[in-house]
Amino acid sequence: MNMFEKISEHQQVVFCNDEHTGLKAIIAIHNTTLGPALGGCRMQPYKSVDEALEDVLRLSKGMTYKCAAADVDFGGGKAVIIGDPLKDKTPELFRAFGQFVDSLNGRFYTGTDMGTTPEDFVHALKETNCIVGVEEVYGGSGDSSAPTALGVIYGLQATNKAVWGSEDLHGKSYAIQGLGKVGFKVAERLLEEGANLYVTDIHQHVIDDLLTKANKLGVTVNVVKGNEIYSVDADVFIPCAIGGILNDDSIRDLKVKAVVGSANNQLLELKHGKILQDKGILYAPDYIVNAGGLIQVADELYEPNKERVLRKTKAIYNSLLDIYKQAEESGLTTVEAANRFCEDRMMARKNRNSFFSHAKRPKWDVRN
Repeated sequence: MNMFEKISEHQQVVFCNDEHTGLKAIIAIHNTTLGPALGGCRMQPYKSVDEALEDVLRLSKGMTYKCAAADVDFGGGKAVIIGDPLKDKTPELFRAFGQFVDSLNGRFYTGTDMGTTPEDFVHALKETNCIVGVEEVYGGSGDSSAPTALGVIYGLQATNKAVWGSEDLHGKSYAIQGLGKVGFKVAERLLEEGANLYVTDIHQHVIDDLLTKANKLGVTVNVVKGNEIYSVDADVFIPCAIGGILNDDSIRDLKVKAVVGSANNQLLELKHGKILQDKGILYAPDYIVNAGGLIQVADELYEPNKERVLRKTKAIYNSLLDIYKQAEESGLTTVEAANRFCEDRMMARKNRNSFFSHAKRPKWDVRN
């Protein structure tokens, strides 16, 4: 397969190389039907350029559907930086990255993702206005993990209602894979609701922090190792770590009635949505559930407004119930129904986007 065949679904792919800083990055713009592309920038030590390209193409396409589902006036894009986030970061590297983003003239907005932090993009913000998700002191909307976690909670409530007839969170058991910023917040809320938890994470200190929280609330948390999380006897599986974890092997082990989590691209392949359905497991499409953070950073470009973000994030509850209903009525899997919904929305709104001039940002200029 030649390069143009690999990127055939995408509008633009930019390879970024800066010899002085060591920057090696790829920016992928999948679709701008609904507006300029929006998507985070992740940094990780990919084994090859091909692996990095495959990741950014897959993630940027997912952002197109995520933006459509969340009803924000943006299209799908993503960026990846090839490097070890623990060793290879420098302010100069992110300034160089900011220059490449700026060269796209407002076609792509980006911010934090796996391996990057808001502080990294303060440096990029010195070179471009097209950065979102920075701290409030820099004119941003702050930590986006809070609305993302809230969206997961709404997703859990909608799924509980669909499966058991009640949106109550207590009285059920949940298996959480990954206790990062989002997973930890979801776990805290479930503990406060009196739910039973099984958890796993690669970092012992976050597990210890959650156990301390559970002890204060008088609730028991069951800690398991690695892939053991797939076979625990829980009601709902909540993946909040890496993607591609719903595959032939993991689905075979699942005993849950539903999957609702924040991790991106949870299905290794589209067929695994059908395999889940055949096993009687209700799958909440990840890009519907985890849209809270996207809603916040997209809203940031219209002037940050927390109340507006909360209101739009709350809509995840009804959106998910609608997807479940459409899937059942049409005989589709939930991910097929979600994809169709997003494609219909993009078609209906083609050439109707009135996104404001990009010249508004930023109000707090780090270059001063």
